[in-house]
Amino acid sequence: VVELVESGGTSVQSGGSLRLSCISSGYTYRGHAMGWFRQAPGKEREGVAAIDSVAGITYGDAVKGRFTMSHDSTKTKYYLEMKDLKPEDTAMYHCALVKMGTSARDVGAVADWGYYGPGTQVTVSS
Repeated sequence: VVELVESGGTSVQSGGSLRLSCISSGYTYRGHAMGWFRQAPGKEREGVAAIDSVAGITYGDAVKGRFTMSHDSTKTKYYLEMKDLKPEDTAMYHCALVKMGTSARDVGAVADWGYYGPGTQVTVSS
């Protein structure tokens, strides 16, 4: 059973930093794209960052230069370093194992995020 569990979300003030973690299990890595998306109440899902086997790491326009995605050598642990946080970054953040064969070259247009975890809440106050 594929399982992804996020952690690290909390409340911070504007300008602060956080590091989110994701532990994944239950699958054999075959070049899947992995990524992070976020969703705030009443808003659409928004791709934040993704690692695509062809395109490398891509970021959403809203977080470029502030967020950094990385992973460990086993590709089972993923991280999202977030700096200079803004109130508009407030959302539930989910890590995802993108459906096999789905491109994540444009993180804002991922067709099928596949499996994803329950999320970790990030709240940024002004």
